[in-house]
Amino acid sequence: MLTRTKRTLLKAQKGGYAVGAFNINNMEIAHAIVEAAEREKAPVICQTSEGSLAYAGMDMLLAIGRQLGHASKVPVSLHLDHGTHLEVVREAIRAGYQSVMYDGSAHPFGRNVERTRAVVTLAHARGVSVEAELGAIAGIEDFVSVKQRNARLTNPERAREFVKKTKCDFLAVAIGTSHGAYKFKGRSRLDLSRLKEIRARVRVPLVLHGASSVPKSLVKTIEKHGGTLGEPMGVSDFDLRSAVKNGICKVNTDTDVRLAFTAGIRKVLKQEPDEFDPRKLLAPAYEEMVSIIRWKIRLLGSSGKA
Repeated sequence: MLTRTKRTLLKAQKGGYAVGAFNINNMEIAHAIVEAAEREKAPVICQTSEGSLAYAGMDMLLAIGRQLGHASKVPVSLHLDHGTHLEVVREAIRAGYQSVMYDGSAHPFGRNVERTRAVVTLAHARGVSVEAELGAIAGIEDFVSVKQRNARLTNPERAREFVKKTKCDFLAVAIGTSHGAYKFKGRSRLDLSRLKEIRARVRVPLVLHGASSVPKSLVKTIEKHGGTLGEPMGVSDFDLRSAVKNGICKVNTDTDVRLAFTAGIRKVLKQEPDEFDPRKLLAPAYEEMVSIIRWKIRLLGSSGKA
């Protein structure tokens, strides 16, 4: 069932668990996300990034998401992820997403507030909730000093001020994660004490981006069938559970699902090099995605929360 994102996340906030938000690029990924959620009896959020919209088109991805959402027995929400261009955010609001993210984190604080507040006004008039971001979630490992690192992480008092001024519904915070595949340099370290301070000042549901936590089993599967990755990457299971325990209500996931898709494709191509039927090539990828998404849902504590 299609469900308002705000309703889903407020329930998660009250229940002390997080909802998985997974990026979709095509039918197979979207279907795998919803099937995994149904198997786990969990609410789920299907997200489209500006990159996925450029690839498949908003109308196409929204149609896929809506169809799956309407047919699903669990709550499904459609969300615009990392809308950096205001025209894309406005289009998503008009198109009927349950929620949108306006990412103004690259702007100075005042400009971010101004633009986010304008998006909130437009979205709320149409019953759409808004996620905003404060702090930069990228390349934390590249900063060479504590001062540089702190400058990019979310300031707790600024977070309180930002939410008060913008009236955003959810806030994405930077506490030490990084987007993408981490270049396989090992685990990220989350600043959980900072998260606790933010939670003490901010009442809206908090969001964690860049929270990939690829298990050893998936890395081994990819390498067994011709890929070269390296050590398991991203956020440790312990840190992710701790983040949820300390106020994270929505966790964005993309890299994990992409790697699962790749693992399935590599597996069938190595075992059946003459196979050319796209359905048979995609079936193992689909199962790998369902498996990794179910694992992530359980990790976030949202199994059985539908």
